[in-house]
Amino acid sequence: MDEKKAAAEAARLRAEIGRHDRLYYQDAKPVIADEAYDALMRRLRELEAAHPDLATPDSPTRRVGGAPTKKFPEARHLPPMLSLENTYSAGEVREWGERCRKLLPKEDFRYVVELKIDGLAVALTYEHGLLVRGATRGDGEHGDEITNNLRTIRTVPLKLEGREVPGRLEVRGEAFLSREAFRLINEDQEAADEEPFANPRNAAAGSLKLQDPALVAHRHLDLFVHTLAAIEGLPVATHAEALDLFESLGFKVNPHRKRARSLDEALAYCAKWEKERETLPYDIDGMVLKVDSFEAQRRLGATAKSPRWAIAFKFPTPQARTRLREIAVQVGRTGVLTPVAILDPFPLGGTTIGRATLHNEEEIERLGVRAGDLVIIEKGGEVIPKVVGVVPGNRSGSGKAFRMPLLCPACGEPVTKPKGEVAVRCSNPACPAQVKLAIEHYCRREAMEIEHVGEALVAQLVDAGLVKDVADLYDLTREQVAGLERMAEKSADNVIEAVRASRKRPLAALVYALGIRHVGTRVAEILTRRYKTLGSLMKASREELTGIHEVGPIVAASIHAYFRCPQVRRMVARLGDAGVNMKRTKEEAPVSDALAGKTFVFTGELEGYTRPEAEGLVRKLGGNASGSVSKKTDYVVAGPNAGSKLKKAQTLGVTILDEAGFKKLVA
Repeated sequence: MDEKKAAAEAARLRAEIGRHDRLYYQDAKPVIADEAYDALMRRLRELEAAHPDLATPDSPTRRVGGAPTKKFPEARHLPPMLSLENTYSAGEVREWGERCRKLLPKEDFRYVVELKIDGLAVALTYEHGLLVRGATRGDGEHGDEITNNLRTIRTVPLKLEGREVPGRLEVRGEAFLSREAFRLINEDQEAADEEPFANPRNAAAGSLKLQDPALVAHRHLDLFVHTLAAIEGLPVATHAEALDLFESLGFKVNPHRKRARSLDEALAYCAKWEKERETLPYDIDGMVLKVDSFEAQRRLGATAKSPRWAIAFKFPTPQARTRLREIAVQVGRTGVLTPVAILDPFPLGGTTIGRATLHNEEEIERLGVRAGDLVIIEKGGEVIPKVVGVVPGNRSGSGKAFRMPLLCPACGEPVTKPKGEVAVRCSNPACPAQVKLAIEHYCRREAMEIEHVGEALVAQLVDAGLVKDVADLYDLTREQVAGLERMAEKSADNVIEAVRASRKRPLAALVYALGIRHVGTRVAEILTRRYKTLGSLMKASREELTGIHEVGPIVAASIHAYFRCPQVRRMVARLGDAGVNMKRTKEEAPVSDALAGKTFVFTGELEGYTRPEAEGLVRKLGGNASGSVSKKTDYVVAGPNAGSKLKKAQTLGVTILDEAGFKKLVA
């Protein structure tokens, strides 16, 4: 295809993908299937790889790009990103209103009331409609420049919409995680045998601090824009007008907002959302009230820390008291034993609570909690409520200090506490609790995507002796499933068909589905980029695995040990006999193995590529791209203004290429 036709097709694809992104992520009205969307994206990547000059800064392929970095550059905020003054009572909100009136006695005040999203404040800067910088709040004066990480958020426009866009625009907003995205992240954390995040806000903040944008993209962050910081070329007189403008430019703005003529009206809106906050798919911790007029905002000014024209009305953290009946112990998929508080059921935050996490034995000791205590439960940002304290003077005297059991409560086998770990584990691979959770994990959407096989059905299958490991799923018959409780013939057909369809899942999905300790979806993708078949991965030595970029010695040891287990090898053989795909699919495979096993580092300025494009090309050709130079680096591609990476490469004797040499190599 000639350059002109390729450019026209690429422009059409970018426009079409952008439209579908808006329909899916902002309007929640998708009009095409995921497979069709993926085909559009795949075609655009192919065009940009074949014609690197076509890769524009606003291309949707740039949403996952940029090299992992050891340190984020500093971003200076002009004007500063001030924090809001907090209040916890309607009376204090009225006092704020009176202060504003005393400063501007002739002003006819109007207010805008918005949900206070519990996330991380960020700033986005656009020049001539293109995103040029994204940054965290930091100390208000200086933050971290995290543009590549923010590009991965689908609700962040890479290019502004509309016929007329500002010459320069800076907006501020809140990056956050929905409760569903948070649940999936914590499932990934647990699958990789890592500590789950305490709440969505912590997970969002931790995600944006990751050094690899590809990992950030996997977290499915979202963002609402809520504040105009600077604009050139378009007149905007009020905050309400600015929010409408944001929507017309393609930003996601929270629909739950109100323009109020009085503080009474504003406070009534706050009271409504304090009652209805649990109906939202994301967490809020209060409301924000702002003076609507920008001229009034300018005249009200700010203190050293906060604007005088806005205030945050924080909701109290939901708490309740209830009796702790007993401390039970549950067994996780990797054998970790976790204490759980069994409570007298009570309503909290819109749901009925009967259980709460106690984390581990050390946490129970710190709280001093015992069975029979009256305890304080909190659900502030917690998906699973937690015990935060004991009500003094309410102990019956019969409750004994908690101790972890010496035998697994699910299978009766001895438990162990590995040196240097807090966790206590059951090491019996046939433990029924672990087997059930392993099968549930195997059936997850991100794994083998076996619909209709959830917790209740898995429990029945295991308890009935029909399934002892995941390979047994493929031996199930329609009659066996239909014979289970609450399973009609139609339901049984759906289960059998979903199991049958899972045979075609990609190799990366299978590697993740096996539930290897420390192997989440990202590591599974990295492994299948290196190994074409599951058999070749199973044969890999610990040293070979350790040498893979982003696979360290702990992960390598876990993978190596997993595949040395005779029980695992028999199970994998049975999966193969059942027809489960054990080879890398065409979509997973690089377009060439020309750079297989080679690691590249890019430094300085490139003329023909952006850095993400150059790194993407390396990966397409089977190689690895890294953000740091080491003895394992094969090539450093150095452009003008190359810095310390070039010096380190020279010291280590790494092969150095200029851009022309790189082009010749990849050709």
